[in-house]
Amino acid sequence: MSEFWLISAPGDKTNLQAWERMNTVTSKSNLSSNSKFHIPDLKVGTLDALVGLSDELGKLDSFAESVIKKIAQYIGEVMEDSKDKVQENLLANGVDLISYLTRFEWDMAKYPIKQPLKNISEALAKQVTQIETDLKTRSAAYNNIKGNLENLEKKTMGNLLTRTLADIVHKEDFVLNSEYLITLLVVVPKHKGFAMSDHSSGFASHRMIAEDAEGGLFTVTLFRKVMDDFKAKARENRFMVREFYYDEKELKCEKEELMKLASDKKQQYGPLLRWLKVNFSEAFVAWIHVKALRVFVESVLRYGLPVNFQAMLLQPNRKSVKRLRDVLNVVFKHLDEVAAASIMDPGMDIPGLQLSNQEYYPYVYFKIDLSLLDCS
Repeated sequence: MSEFWLISAPGDKTNLQAWERMNTVTSKSNLSSNSKFHIPDLKVGTLDALVGLSDELGKLDSFAESVIKKIAQYIGEVMEDSKDKVQENLLANGVDLISYLTRFEWDMAKYPIKQPLKNISEALAKQVTQIETDLKTRSAAYNNIKGNLENLEKKTMGNLLTRTLADIVHKEDFVLNSEYLITLLVVVPKHKGFAMSDHSSGFASHRMIAEDAEGGLFTVTLFRKVMDDFKAKARENRFMVREFYYDEKELKCEKEELMKLASDKKQQYGPLLRWLKVNFSEAFVAWIHVKALRVFVESVLRYGLPVNFQAMLLQPNRKSVKRLRDVLNVVFKHLDEVAAASIMDPGMDIPGLQLSNQEYYPYVYFKIDLSLLDCS
């Protein structure tokens, strides 16, 4: 299960005993895998500042999560022929996401802890915003090339009635620059047969140059003076005269454009994928630092000063989510008897406590859902 619960409770003696009790119960019953989540001694500042920062971090959390999801999904789009290998490219600091999360260490070089919390939050927001901006620019450039290439490639697909004929016809198939003769391209359905002479007079020759499941493509060379009559009779017999005029320069340009776009896409693929992998890692690392900040801020606001709390990362067993939640509520209900009571009895109406629109528990709780990054 790729869902994690990042929780915290006070770090005093009584609550450390509660931690031990929780660890014992959850491990014995196989409810979850638990590990300590280390958050350094950050600068607290004023409580007023923490309240404002709490709201800002909530928005930043959602924004950062949306950015890493966009990058993960776009890696899947770019790796169109190797989608089964997308997940192995989603790494954080060179390791898989679960390993990074369960062994989290604050990056002191990127986010120095001697600065105010607001400065750290602003640095994280600036970093993630820049990644999103660059993603938009790079993806737009690549998508433009990819889209143009796909449009040209689509022209080479389909049946003889609709597809491009540039890769089928050759100069020798046509009578060119003649005052009296002209060569037309005609698609004849298979069920009609290919007896062109039954349907027109005044043409010099015809030859089938291509065939698909639905019919054949013929060159028909005839006198210019009977061209309109031939087209009329072709329509009567449900033959399709393709509007096509052989232009060597135009056909050459079309082929060169196809080759150029294919080459451009290939050249951009490697650098783009490298950028996506590097910046997915950067954005994911930033996101988990935002989670750590949120735990710190909410723990100080909830449990007060001096700062003394223990953060823990739980990976619930998929089949034991409800049981795990019940155990946590029993173990930590003393932290907020009112909230615990309302959780144990959902029908209980407590004035002033609005729990219906958000997840609230006696302990600090944030969810980290890595299944959002499942690109398979």
